[in-house]
Amino acid sequence: MSTRFISKQLSRSGYDFIDEDYFGELLSKTRVDRHRFREVIAKSLSKEPLSVEETAVLLQADEPEYCEELFAAARRLKEAVYGNRVVLFAPLYIGSECTNDCVYCGFRRSNPAARRHTLSPIEIRAEVEALLDRGHKRLILVFGEHPLYSPEFIADCVRRVYACKRPRGEIRRVNINAAPLDHEGFRTVKAAGIGTYQIFQETYHHETYARCHPRHTRKGDYLWRLDAVARAIEAGADDVGIGSLFGLYDWRFEVLGLVAHSLHLQKHYSVGPHTISFPRLRPASGVQSDEAYRVSDAEFKRLVAILRLAVPYTGLILTAREPAPLRRELLGFGVSQIDAGSRIEIGGYSRAADTQVLENEQFELGDLRSLDEVIRELITDGYIPSFCTACYRLGRTGEQFMEFAIPGFIRRFCTPNALTTLMEYLADYASWETYQRGKELIARELEKLPEGRRKQELISRLKRIETSEERDLFF
Repeated sequence: MSTRFISKQLSRSGYDFIDEDYFGELLSKTRVDRHRFREVIAKSLSKEPLSVEETAVLLQADEPEYCEELFAAARRLKEAVYGNRVVLFAPLYIGSECTNDCVYCGFRRSNPAARRHTLSPIEIRAEVEALLDRGHKRLILVFGEHPLYSPEFIADCVRRVYACKRPRGEIRRVNINAAPLDHEGFRTVKAAGIGTYQIFQETYHHETYARCHPRHTRKGDYLWRLDAVARAIEAGADDVGIGSLFGLYDWRFEVLGLVAHSLHLQKHYSVGPHTISFPRLRPASGVQSDEAYRVSDAEFKRLVAILRLAVPYTGLILTAREPAPLRRELLGFGVSQIDAGSRIEIGGYSRAADTQVLENEQFELGDLRSLDEVIRELITDGYIPSFCTACYRLGRTGEQFMEFAIPGFIRRFCTPNALTTLMEYLADYASWETYQRGKELIARELEKLPEGRRKQELISRLKRIETSEERDLFF
């Protein structure tokens, strides 16, 4: 384990850009009329990011007729930017040691019921092999905030995951969710080949942040955490992900915080976040739930749609915290990535338990379905399940990705690559029912594509994947 000194040097854009008073004024004084509402919707549908002022218009438009227009616009924009594909991944928790004392988390250091464990190299291999045998290709590694989980340790874990091979595949993309690092630490982790570096501010409201994260803990420094993704970008990370934990404070304020964070990154680095996550509070070991800012399902649907419209180019991640029926509904409002077949118990994939033990987990999951069940439902609903990693491996990341994504040209690559990775899953892992439905979906999608050399090449690749050992044929 490294014992190097961690510099607290902020990024070149390292200032507190969250103006609470202004946010409060927007949420209390913004008035909505039909003309202004539709003006904001039209800007979003032109794939331009919304300002915090324009986002406030959508947040205040809570009457039923506005909500219906909001949902319809979010569906339309998602289709224009991402098509009907849904990217799949799985979280892999590496360790539950933590020096923080976050009031909502089962891994907090003051919880005596939490069972602490860090996966050994042998256990990491067993977990990854179990995931590969289910058909996964994309992982996010999750680490507690603890000196054990140094940049060198994280980098070593990433390399171990990439080194795992099975007869039918390997992990092609490893993202990480880990503590804020300094520039040197981010360079160390980036050198291991990570994809997206993801970190959640949890809440953008300063007083709430201080209440939830004691000052004497690693997480107690609001600005150090707020600045983390900027440091990651300066250290060479092509893609970063941000998020807020909804239920700690007013959900409308948190949406403005996420939008302000996205605009801050765009202003200073010419690239916004690659992903935005919006988990809601869930039951956790030893945690007493505070219902003061509970986000209802109706409010949750609105916030997802508003985020889709406010940050058109960014992937929206909906996790298995949410129950399956709600996840199914929210996919239509702009979600582009979901986890599936998830287990968040340390070592949970190799044990393959169907029940949850909160003492071994950070929080309770709401969707425990298998990867195959989730894929079958997606196919049934007309979505293309995708394990695509082509953009990252061909350098279409960061600012270049935005150049493709903002005008919608990304669909030229996404649909063919989604279909080839789906064919891999069908050929290698799918149940018979999923295989049959998947083949029917591929046939329908091929009919939609214009005739030409690209379509014929795609048909050829799909046939080679289905009838031979060829894999990883991407555009």
